[in-house]
Amino acid sequence: MIVPASEAAFNEAAALLKQGGLIAFPTETYYGLGVDPFNTKALRRLFAVKRRAENKPVLVLVQDQTQVPLLAAEMPDALRLLMNRFWPGPLTLVFPAKKDLPELLTGCTGTVGIRHSPDATAAKLLAAFGGPVTATSANRSGEAAAVTAAEVAAAFGNELDLILDGGRTPGGAGSTLVGWGGQGSLHCLREGRIPFAELTAKNLFPPV
Repeated sequence: MIVPASEAAFNEAAALLKQGGLIAFPTETYYGLGVDPFNTKALRRLFAVKRRAENKPVLVLVQDQTQVPLLAAEMPDALRLLMNRFWPGPLTLVFPAKKDLPELLTGCTGTVGIRHSPDATAAKLLAAFGGPVTATSANRSGEAAAVTAAEVAAAFGNELDLILDGGRTPGGAGSTLVGWGGQGSLHCLREGRIPFAELTAKNLFPPV
């Protein structure tokens, strides 16, 4: 069911998430698939619908930096600096995960990818829900990610509880994915919207 973004729609989407529902919503890159990241049953449904391998972790959106400790066991200074400089923005940072997070969320990697999206619709959804929400791209694994609500509907039919229509997303490159390698270094897991060279400018954090 496609629902135009509105206060009522945000409240409906938030209620569905709290009930273990599966929704789609826009981000600054593509449409994402959203569930409560702490709800293992909802995560299982997400993986089944997306046809995603269970060893592949799922990134999570936060409303702001204050929600990072809900997911991350620690915040290395280098990642905190990148948060301050590039969030909200298309930069997913990979943190050491809290030990009690669902294994599906982390893919048993011991880490969790977190982003603060600048998309207005995503921000309002997160505010309505009051906690982090998953945002893995809205597509079957191996297929192109959706950039419109109509493309999401075409890909998943009635398998989602709600599609929040916030207009067309930019598409193109996804978020840049960066992890902390320890010993003063960052490592690029995926080059995306923000060039990795920009993140390591002035040789503050030389890549490994």
